[in-house]
Amino acid sequence: MSLSDKKVYLTRPIPEAGQNMLQQAFPLFKYNPDDDYVLSRDELLTAVKGMDGIVSLLTDKMDAEVMDAAGPQLKVIANYAVGYDNIDTRAATERGILVTNTPGVLTDATADFAWALLMATARRISESERFSRALKYKAWGPKLLLGGDFVGRTLGIIGAGRIGAAFAKRSVGWNMRILYTDEMVNQELENELGAKKVDLDTLLAQSDYVSIHVPLLPSTHHLINAESLRKMKKTAYLVNTSRGPVVDEAALAQALKEKVIAGAGLDVYEKEPEIHADLLDLENVVIAPHIASATLDTRDKMATMAASNCIAVLSGKKPENLVNAEAWK
Repeated sequence: MSLSDKKVYLTRPIPEAGQNMLQQAFPLFKYNPDDDYVLSRDELLTAVKGMDGIVSLLTDKMDAEVMDAAGPQLKVIANYAVGYDNIDTRAATERGILVTNTPGVLTDATADFAWALLMATARRISESERFSRALKYKAWGPKLLLGGDFVGRTLGIIGAGRIGAAFAKRSVGWNMRILYTDEMVNQELENELGAKKVDLDTLLAQSDYVSIHVPLLPSTHHLINAESLRKMKKTAYLVNTSRGPVVDEAALAQALKEKVIAGAGLDVYEKEPEIHADLLDLENVVIAPHIASATLDTRDKMATMAASNCIAVLSGKKPENLVNAEAWK
């Protein structure tokens, strides 16, 4: 099937490895050239008109209105992300539009970063750097910026899928007790690490460190809220590298302010790129700008996967990373 007449729109630049694939495959390829500019709603609705394919980012809301604005010829929305809560998959399926994502390739980078965030939070690294840069360091002291220990502590993992499991396996060097909560039993984790599947309340009550690795679903929205935070140890730390709305940000800010828990590390937020104002003034939270998958190799692989998914669909082939399999005919 010829791709010369197929129109594809990219909502923002992606690494050249993938963008070049799109430009070479589709002579009619168009894109928003501004790295930092998320198209307004009206701009997006105008830009997608007549497109056969859209390569979207998680910052783009792909709903029925966008799909209808593109037109009945739209065949694929290739998301440059493993999560796809920004896409109305039901609306896409009803219109025969295939939705794809980029799973697997960002597992290790995200698991690594979750650990980096956890260690920075528990050992107060960001706070220590601010302290040092402000020239407050006058002398070594026995009580200066004390943090949490890792060896022999209990690690709680909310969501033991690819990333959650990879995160758990990185705890081996600290000989940690692993608890996890998930809809499914992760036999590999249980066999290799002696991990134990428990309910959420048990995990929160017994864990010294809690890391979130679940997709954003109606059932996970505000999974961590004021009530669940009160179930955690006062010495516990929370890390979120999944999706912002899984955590009630206002409740977390209040819990951190009142020392209900010891600290938190966040890479995602409820209303990105907005960060709850109360969090900005707190020393016991580390905040990062959604960079868990931000390594050169990982982002290149995501780009080529998204491009390959789009090219496959518009070539009449079933893409490898199809989210809504029921739309494939």
